[in-house]
Amino acid sequence: MGLWIYLDGKFVDEKHAKISVFDHGLLYGDGVFEGLRSYDGKIFRLSQHIKRLYKSAKAILLEIPVSMEEMAEIIKKTIKKNKLKDSYIRVVVTRGVGDLGLDPRKCPEPTIFVIASKIKLYPEEYYEKGLSVVTIATRRNLTESLNPAIKSLNYLNNILAKIEATNAGAMEGLFLNNEGYVAECTGENIFIVVENKLFTPPIFAGALDGISRDAVIQIGREIGLDVEEKLLTRYDLYNSDECFLTGTAAEIIPVTLIDGRTIGSGKLGPLTRRIREEFHRLVQKDGTPI
Repeated sequence: MGLWIYLDGKFVDEKHAKISVFDHGLLYGDGVFEGLRSYDGKIFRLSQHIKRLYKSAKAILLEIPVSMEEMAEIIKKTIKKNKLKDSYIRVVVTRGVGDLGLDPRKCPEPTIFVIASKIKLYPEEYYEKGLSVVTIATRRNLTESLNPAIKSLNYLNNILAKIEATNAGAMEGLFLNNEGYVAECTGENIFIVVENKLFTPPIFAGALDGISRDAVIQIGREIGLDVEEKLLTRYDLYNSDECFLTGTAAEIIPVTLIDGRTIGSGKLGPLTRRIREEFHRLVQKDGTPI
């Protein structure tokens, strides 16, 4: 028997966790999701993740049929059912089963499923030697068309970007917005260090309002750094002292090469290391017990 999956009110074995081919999450990417992590039996910033899930749902007029408190309990039960202490949790809410048309009114009941498992985005050695990143031609979604703040099931913008980066031989791709400013990478927020100051693109530039991003901003200020959300160009990145990415799955990982330019010393920088250490301490204490 494999993992136990929460699916519409009950737990089913992963082999039997199935949704309809008429579900609009599958047909049209009509739905929202969140990715969370638990560390040593505690879920990191559970309430923030749930609030963001419900904000995404509200933005697409999707009414989640359980309360935020009930969703928190579902997540906890899924982790416990799988006997996990350290896990990656994926929460998905789709528009539900409808017909072959686009109209969401034809979907009377949303589908909810929760997966608690493991994830490893990058090999361990890259957390010391750093990633190579290339700027990609695909631009970040316009906020006027599909706002990047919405964690929707339509991730083709990110997937196309990832394909471009892979084809270029890089580990990650750098999104620019339509004005040419840095937005984020294909699945992570981006930070740079310049003369002991910490910079990250503002949300309006096309960056996701990341939970890990927020934690790093908090950490930076607590250790005495000037932290600023600022419009950044590739020139700023090329000439930074350090660069790193943040995300729930990736946690904190350094970037040492961007578009063929070596960043700083070309190795994991001292402030990136310090922030990562503080982040690991934070996730051990700032969590909701399962």
